[in-house]
Amino acid sequence: MDPYAIIYHPFVTEKTMNFMEKNNALEFVVKRDANKHQIKAAIEKLFEVKVKDVNTRITKKGKHAVVKFMPEFKAEDIGMRIGIF
Repeated sequence: MDPYAIIYHPFVTEKTMNFMEKNNALEFVVKRDANKHQIKAAIEKLFEVKVKDVNTRITKKGKHAVVKFMPEFKAEDIGMRIGIF
């Protein structure tokens, strides 16, 4: 499983930035047929973190995954590493 084939890019809006601060989570656009377990494994492999929870939804623009991280990993730090800020 190639994590780059599952995770396309982060999805950044004002709402997702607030979600990052309040819930320690980031949102990503992912492959439409990827399930939660595949998304979790791909995020953990790409960013070397532990994922607490994954929630997905399908929109007109594709499938989005909201990934909550364990408390020892900060979403702000991960966002800095991938260039959100």
